[in-house]
Amino acid sequence: METFLIKTLQFIIALGLLIIIHEFGHYFFSRLFGIKVNRFYLFFNPYFSLVKYYPREGVVKIGAHGGENEAEKCLATFKVGKPHPAPADGKTSWRDTIYGIGWVPLGGYCDIDGMVDETKSADDLAAEPQPWEFRTKPAWQRLLVMAGGVLFNFLLAVVIYSGIAWHWGEAYIPFEAATEGFDFVPAAQEVGFRNGDIPLTADGRKLDAAHSDYMLQMIEAKEVKVLRNGRDTVSIAIPSDFIFRLNEQKGFMAYRTPVVVDRLVPGEPAAKAGLKEGDRIVAVDTIATPTFTELTPALLAVAGREVPVTILRDGKTITLNATPTTGGKLGFQLRPITEVYDIVRIHYGLLGSIPKGWELGTTTLSNYISSMKHVFTSEGVQQVGGFGAIGNMFPEEWNWLTFWEITAFISLALAFMNIIPIPALDGGHIMFLLWEVVTGRKVPLSVLVKAQYAGMTILLMLLLYANGNDIFRAFFK
Repeated sequence: METFLIKTLQFIIALGLLIIIHEFGHYFFSRLFGIKVNRFYLFFNPYFSLVKYYPREGVVKIGAHGGENEAEKCLATFKVGKPHPAPADGKTSWRDTIYGIGWVPLGGYCDIDGMVDETKSADDLAAEPQPWEFRTKPAWQRLLVMAGGVLFNFLLAVVIYSGIAWHWGEAYIPFEAATEGFDFVPAAQEVGFRNGDIPLTADGRKLDAAHSDYMLQMIEAKEVKVLRNGRDTVSIAIPSDFIFRLNEQKGFMAYRTPVVVDRLVPGEPAAKAGLKEGDRIVAVDTIATPTFTELTPALLAVAGREVPVTILRDGKTITLNATPTTGGKLGFQLRPITEVYDIVRIHYGLLGSIPKGWELGTTTLSNYISSMKHVFTSEGVQQVGGFGAIGNMFPEEWNWLTFWEITAFISLALAFMNIIPIPALDGGHIMFLLWEVVTGRKVPLSVLVKAQYAGMTILLMLLLYANGNDIFRAFFK
């Protein structure tokens, strides 16, 4: 239950941030061009709002409901300033917007006056157009308003990546330094990878741990070459459905960790046998244990029996006798891999972090767009996920670095998905505006309204299908 709550909390915080930034992109350009924004909401508010702020009245309402065809009611009202009457010249300002937080954490909206969207019908736009409305502005201004959400989501990702580079820097283990190679999940071993392999090339291009997308390069390649046993170069053919096989196992490869003793637990078998911090265990009985992957089953095989344990100490091979517990433990902490192998660390100053953030943002977006081709296959359609799949991306324990990396990735994914030319999405509005820019003719209002309804239907079907996949995987797989 605790794991679920941690994942859910991370998901809601990330989603809230992404929604605010996306909608603020629309809001920013609307206000820049003098367009009135009626409402700005985080999360949806059918029939009920957790919080509503009326700047003109200087009032915050808690638990507000009603207000359309009946008098608005609320649980509590607070004064947060003096009233500000509308100016006589008719100019709009930020005070003309009602700001709120809804109770359905599945999205949000920026209600722009005079624009066809999910908040309006054709009747709402039947009145004479006003100078502050969206529909009266030049096409290029309306285009920027609609592209604002996508643009701000992309910029948010760049800012996050820049912040990561500035605060945490960059650290990686070069492949050549990882002498024990990598462990591979069963699906990878089925196509030819072996534990201990070290990646060399993907489709002839040299693989480098300094590039964060090296795994994606391998997964999407047709042929990967690896170094095996420290001497042999082996070619592995990658099947076209490899990425879907990996999806079932939530991983691909990970650095193998040599068994180096970090701390001993007093009174436990390792301490009694005479092991010391810094010792490297290379064999248990007759079983070689080059990494922790081999150590665990080797200890379980001799649990409760005194056996020889071979170690490396100061360049010398030593054999000690130890009796693993019935649970197959010796009683020591494993030295982290970051303290075993040589790590390349890069620190960025504030200015240096900006181009690095841009590089990570553009590379990640490019890789994401490239991977979308898999969605349009029979296997890819089955892998589509909804809110459950997104929430499951977050770790079971809170980790700020991982949280920000995932948030930046989702922000880029959100930017791309919104630019798809489906009516009701930003991309659909942009498509009609580009038509207007090219032809010089506005798309008829009736067409825009019908397209909006059609787009909302498509989005609803996609939403039901994606989240239906989540439910199916959770209960039947």
